[in-house]
Amino acid sequence: MNDRVFTRTGSGEQDVPIRSRETTKEIDERSQTLQTMNNKHKATLSAWTFAILLAVLTPASIVVAQSSATNATKGASGSAQTKASVTAAIKTVTIGSQVWMAENLNVDKFRNGDPIPEIKANDAWEKAYKETSAAWSYYDNDPANGSKYGKLYNWYAVNDPRGLAPKGWHVPTDKEWQTLTAALGGQDVAFGKMKSSSGFCALPGGERYYADCSFYKIGEIAFWWSSTKQDTYNAWYHAMHFGYSQVARDNGGMNTGFSVRCVKDVPAGGQRGN
Repeated sequence: MNDRVFTRTGSGEQDVPIRSRETTKEIDERSQTLQTMNNKHKATLSAWTFAILLAVLTPASIVVAQSSATNATKGASGSAQTKASVTAAIKTVTIGSQVWMAENLNVDKFRNGDPIPEIKANDAWEKAYKETSAAWSYYDNDPANGSKYGKLYNWYAVNDPRGLAPKGWHVPTDKEWQTLTAALGGQDVAFGKMKSSSGFCALPGGERYYADCSFYKIGEIAFWWSSTKQDTYNAWYHAMHFGYSQVARDNGGMNTGFSVRCVKDVPAGGQRGN
């Protein structure tokens, strides 16, 4: 990882990793070390870490829009034909050359209609990790949190070939997240704009931490997955602590439950980041 990361504490600043990485050895010893990892996480999570990303660029023009997605199903042709239509308004914002959702993803089905398993119990969430299978949950398993912050997904849901994002959308790559930050003026100023003036409407949905499968920091930290994996066990994510002014970039265990924010597919002939 090339980004310099540091933690602000009462005694000064020091270089530390944003998130512990999982190794093969850690996974083999998970059952013995789980409580130790949990205690360490609780002790350090209150001190926010963030990464130096890109040089400041000229902010691009920002336009807020709203689109509608309609999914209609029809019965067999004939006099008894029936029709059911479901319309969902998707709030969007155009920032530079990208069109983003202005809200966290809150779907419980893949694009092809298959259900995404909702997993509440910690041991079942851990089992999904061992099986590398998709899962989602509400923060604290409370649907009231979903109505505001959306759902928390593990990275296997993000990477599932059935498609987590609605048709015409995709989970952004790590590079696409960096493009967004640059378009908003760079890491030093992007945070404030992502909260308010840009129309991005950042929402601090917290996380379901991979080590103990517990929930942390709703209302304080926004974590969003990218679709870019870092290695066998970790993928890149971007995050914002609402008590600080910068945007973080790091990689974390694929078992973690993070929010998802989608970006619109580019037209034919366009380019996407990796």
